[in-house]
Amino acid sequence: MNVFLQAFAWIFAPEQWTGPSSIPIAVLVHLTYTFAAMLIAAVIAIPAGWLIGHTGRGREIAVGISGAARAIPSFGLILLLVLLFGVLNKPEAAMTAFVLLAIPSILAGAYTGFEAIDRRVLDAAKAMGMTPWQVLWRVEVPLGLPLLVGGLRSATLQVVATVTLAAYVNLGGLGQYIFQGLNLRRYDEILGGAILVAALALVLDGIFAVLQRTSVPTGIRIGTSDARSAPKRSSAVRTPATASP
Repeated sequence: MNVFLQAFAWIFAPEQWTGPSSIPIAVLVHLTYTFAAMLIAAVIAIPAGWLIGHTGRGREIAVGISGAARAIPSFGLILLLVLLFGVLNKPEAAMTAFVLLAIPSILAGAYTGFEAIDRRVLDAAKAMGMTPWQVLWRVEVPLGLPLLVGGLRSATLQVVATVTLAAYVNLGGLGQYIFQGLNLRRYDEILGGAILVAALALVLDGIFAVLQRTSVPTGIRIGTSDARSAPKRSSAVRTPATASP
């Protein structure tokens, strides 16, 4: 318990909130790497996932690539890419690692969102005279959006955790406090850095949870709520009937 109190005391110490190595600067660097990697990964993975889900082709390859990418150790991948890119290209190497780790979850969310759509809905859209592009943008994309946002949510949490390792190659972020604390044997700083990373991950996860909930089409939300409340209404109607003589 004393270690936790010391960690929070370290976090809220005035000197941690001013200067080039302050917590706000570290959070900004951490978020910059995270959002940049997510943007690049989304540009690559979302169109590929939509194509797989729309055509039904290449799913086995996507599943294999996603499984293999998730099995790669994050720390080892960063060090390997730093060696391949060279010491002078550490940011590019780290960003490549973050993108590679984010792609599988986004890709899976994109194509599973399309696969989860009832085929009868697509048949009805085609029967109404919709073109393939209209079916894609008016039916498949809106209905598959919640699972896509779920994939983005999972990828963001993974990247946030992995960006912590970027400090090992002197790229800053919240991980710098953890590695600096290890070198100095400052356990309050180590735990404080870990708490900051966890807090940032929880905030981002909460934001994506709200986005995932609001991305569900209104008609589906209304239909689901009606279906849940229907038994209650029906039982309320039947009760007087059974009670009457």
